[in-house]
Amino acid sequence: MAREISIARTTKETDIKISLNIDGTGRGNIDTGIGFFNHLLTSFALYSGFDIDISAKGDLEVDGHHLCEDVGIVLGSALNKALGDFKIARFGYSIIPMDDALIISSIDISGRPYFETNDLFTDSFIGTFQTEWLTEFLRAFAMNSRMTLHILKLRGNNSHHIAECLIKSLGISLKEATRKIDDILSTKGVL
Repeated sequence: MAREISIARTTKETDIKISLNIDGTGRGNIDTGIGFFNHLLTSFALYSGFDIDISAKGDLEVDGHHLCEDVGIVLGSALNKALGDFKIARFGYSIIPMDDALIISSIDISGRPYFETNDLFTDSFIGTFQTEWLTEFLRAFAMNSRMTLHILKLRGNNSHHIAECLIKSLGISLKEATRKIDDILSTKGVL
């Protein structure tokens, strides 16, 4: 049985369609209207090994906050639904360097949503992309996928490097956490 799904969400602020195949090849077909966000999500697809198609429109004349947060909501919901009742490794972590940046991401896909990070960015913008939009995407993604997600910056000054490094780390951690296994990893016998 395939671990894939297509879902959509339309609000007064955004219109988002996402197709996700967890057992893909790392192909990303991303169109959010925000160039740097497209770049990050394409990298996320590659490093997670997921096939991801995203078509997202939003009130970018206001700013990108609603769009980035809502993409996190829909992508997180898609991941949660696509995983269904499959037995998975559950935990994943990675420590990834990129030039001056060094990021740890650690995941527990347990059904208990939580998000924690430290001060990731020294700059408010990467080009025209507000760095807080990425934090809002991550929070929405963690809450709606029902995972515990910790992302910590160990080192880094260049916000572009930090953003790319953390999205690669997240992808690699998810690749491990979503790996199929034979039994449920829980002393309770259920997640």
